[in-house]
Amino acid sequence: MSKVVFSTWRGELIDNRNKPQEEWVESSFSFPLEYNKDKPSRAFIGWDGVAIFDENIDAVKLATEYAATYQKYSEACGRCAPGRWGGRILFDLLDKIARGEGNFEDIEHLQEVSRTMMETSKCEIGRTVPKPILDLMEHYKEQFDACILEQKKSHEYESNTSYIAKVTAPCMDMCPAHVDIPSYIEGVRDLEFGASLQATRQTMPLAHTCGRVCPHPCEDACRRANLDEPIAIMELKRLGADYETDHNLAWFHPKEPKPPRNDGKKVAIVGGGPAGLTAAYYLGLEGIEVHIFEELPVLGGEVAVGVPQYRMPIEKYNKDIELVTSLPTVHVHTNTRVDANMLREFEKEYDAILLAFGTRLSKKIRAKNEREEIKGYWGAIAMLDRVNLWHKYKIGEPASKELKDKVVVCVGGGFTSMDVVRCAVREGAKKVIMLYRRDEKTIIRNTSWEEYHEAVEEGVEFIFYSAVEEIITDENDQLKKLKVNRFELVPDPNGGRPQLVKIEGADFEIECDFLIPAVSQSADLSILPEEWNIELTSWNTILTNGRDYMSSKPGVFAAGDCEYGPMTIVNAVGQAKRAASVISRYIYDGKVSLTDEEIMEDHLKKLGVYNKNEKIKGWMPGIPREVSEKLSVSERITNNKEVNLGLTGEQAIAEAERCMRCYYIAMVAV
Repeated sequence: MSKVVFSTWRGELIDNRNKPQEEWVESSFSFPLEYNKDKPSRAFIGWDGVAIFDENIDAVKLATEYAATYQKYSEACGRCAPGRWGGRILFDLLDKIARGEGNFEDIEHLQEVSRTMMETSKCEIGRTVPKPILDLMEHYKEQFDACILEQKKSHEYESNTSYIAKVTAPCMDMCPAHVDIPSYIEGVRDLEFGASLQATRQTMPLAHTCGRVCPHPCEDACRRANLDEPIAIMELKRLGADYETDHNLAWFHPKEPKPPRNDGKKVAIVGGGPAGLTAAYYLGLEGIEVHIFEELPVLGGEVAVGVPQYRMPIEKYNKDIELVTSLPTVHVHTNTRVDANMLREFEKEYDAILLAFGTRLSKKIRAKNEREEIKGYWGAIAMLDRVNLWHKYKIGEPASKELKDKVVVCVGGGFTSMDVVRCAVREGAKKVIMLYRRDEKTIIRNTSWEEYHEAVEEGVEFIFYSAVEEIITDENDQLKKLKVNRFELVPDPNGGRPQLVKIEGADFEIECDFLIPAVSQSADLSILPEEWNIELTSWNTILTNGRDYMSSKPGVFAAGDCEYGPMTIVNAVGQAKRAASVISRYIYDGKVSLTDEEIMEDHLKKLGVYNKNEKIKGWMPGIPREVSEKLSVSERITNNKEVNLGLTGEQAIAEAERCMRCYYIAMVAV
């Protein structure tokens, strides 16, 4: 809810002008009333209307500045005449009126050009820019009329008001790393794979990885879904990265890496997984010296030793890692477990520390007789380490020695549990069962449709609304069977969240050889010096404000799993990219600050960019989504070959052409 003077956002007309405050109607939208800290906003204008917070706003100047932002964008784009020339006309006419030189014919011309742009522009940015301008011309008509009748400048034409704009899109907003998705899709469509990859790497260095194992929340906010089916956004991302690798090309960095600064400033990063690698990359691009400290013998974190080879081929992930380590200012220290004493030394030696270690302690399922000493009780992280260190690096020995011809039960419902059961199949298990407390729909939401259905195809048995009550062993403490409770979802009569209720008398037993808990993991926070008194969340992770990622100890930042708990790769990347940006300024000025781009990202995330109820017009519906080829079940269940073979060239171009290029412009007056 927001208190606004006036708003037309998303069809919600609110006009509180000339009303006492106690009679004001509040908006249902979360507008950026405060731009940053103690800096209030005066107005917000964007693709779906306008919201005014200051009664003295200069509506003419606001419309002019919005048109100016679009003019710059449209001249760089130039893909359609209505967008390119319409943008110039909008700005020229509005600025003419704002400086007191306009006439009423200009108003008519503005309305005509706006209608033409909204009907004929090729992309959403051209179609939507006129909307808030027309709203201002209609509802703040007296200000436009005054400039024309009195031939005077608008009242804040020469004021010091700042107008801060950002180009976004529904998919970009939903992506935790805010990848410029329409741009990299456009690169695929135009067969400019290098440009596609550079667009991705503006905010996402792990393009091979997130082109394969991302849960693609962006597709949940694809406007194409309002018409037929969402774009295959994730699979299009890997095209540019595979092109670079397959052709042995030089790295496509998003910008020319700066030379080493050699000014003595340096940053320590604890953890070499997706978060640590991402932060190192963007700091390295700025020429800042970075040292990564990784406990494992290899870089990559859980993606390397947890995500199976059939989902994420290590040779592809290693290319993402090489991209980072190729920067001359990035230094790597593997087989190095950081402890409290080392962190104390880091505090003296480094200008900032980023804690980016993972959550490698498997949580218990809270069943009776649950003990790590039980033979057949195997934590998910330890099991996946065994599988992947062998198959990817030939370290250790194969897990098939234990799992072949055995019955394996996994308790979970997320990506880790899905990796466990599908790996167990490949290690030769006779039967693989997953127990999950919720339903099929929830497990798909927690992972992905593809991941769940591929597991079902491979023979994994899912038992929903179930949980282990007791672990039963023999006299040698060998796991023999599990007592399992059944549950049902009971609606709350008061309208609250439905509750899981045990079904009395529905218990059953499962005879099994292995129980692998994969309900969640926690971080080992024992490495933190006690005297640092770092504040923790109720989930026992490192507390930050979720915006700049500074912990309660100045100079110590946190990103990834240790900050939030087990998260997706793209979430870790998004946090680490932001943390690196903040650190790059902090080590020089000692201040924690965000860029305008980052501030606007946060505002738009809160407001929400995607409108699932929007009716799409002007596009041809019914164009089917391209589906990449997958290895058949018989070809994949006995090995670790990559299952998803990706889109063919023809498929990729056809899929990229389905993108509606849904860019929007948002702007705040401060």
